[in-house]
Amino acid sequence: MFRGTGTAIVTPFKGTEVDFENMERFINFQIGNGVNALIVLGTTGEAPTITTSERADIISFAVKTARKRVPIIVGTGSNSTNHTIEMSGQALDLGADGVLVVTPYYNKPTQEGLFQHYRAVAENIKGPLIIYNVPGRTGSNILPDTVVRCSEIDNIVAVKEASGDMIQVDLLIRKIRKTRPDFRIFSGNDDQAFHLVCSGGDGVISVLSNVMPAETSAMINATLEGDITRGRELHMDLFPLMRDLFVETNPIPVKYAVSRLGFCENILRLPLVPASGTAMEKIEAAMTECGVTK
Repeated sequence: MFRGTGTAIVTPFKGTEVDFENMERFINFQIGNGVNALIVLGTTGEAPTITTSERADIISFAVKTARKRVPIIVGTGSNSTNHTIEMSGQALDLGADGVLVVTPYYNKPTQEGLFQHYRAVAENIKGPLIIYNVPGRTGSNILPDTVVRCSEIDNIVAVKEASGDMIQVDLLIRKIRKTRPDFRIFSGNDDQAFHLVCSGGDGVISVLSNVMPAETSAMINATLEGDITRGRELHMDLFPLMRDLFVETNPIPVKYAVSRLGFCENILRLPLVPASGTAMEKIEAAMTECGVTK
């Protein structure tokens, strides 16, 4: 699995259809600007509103376009263990390099239920699995001790930590480094990525890098290489956009920002709607402050 910056890419739409022409341009833009992995069909890719047939087409297209230049990781989590196994197997069969599996939402499983879920998925697929912890969306928080248990399963290789709790992150890093040093820990929050890497983490699965892939990669790479001063400077330079890409629910703001770069239309699928006028003003101001636009 990668170290550094993985972009959780938007899914471009043209009318009611997936816009594969812009997706190809966007994937090449991302790879050309130094990201280390691409995550498709995650939260930022509006996975909940993608149809079954579209999923297969998007995965195949991303794999074909990337041409092994970077890993393609596919979001395959659901609140059904059997459905997660099915979608994960499909992604890997279509050439994905790994799967990103969110904690089951709505069901609110116990820690034992979370462990059994991830064990069942891992044991029934042939490829690497990244745990995705985002309690603000799922209502379920996988705790450090449970992640450590999961890490004992060989093909559970990483966690995307988006709990927002840096104490939990530090506890996880402290525990996991004693038991499985090669296990990757990624920030799921751009504004905490610098801090997580400083604590011994491995990078970020980023929304920001949709808009500023080279700069996000430079921040993470500098910090991984021990140039904390440079990493901190870049973190502070990028902070206005890190903040304002979440002024409304992700991916509403980033879809607007990417449309301003010319890589997609500002189209989202219901129940998401385009950014409000107030949000667009904030995003525009942040893009200007960060040097994306003039």
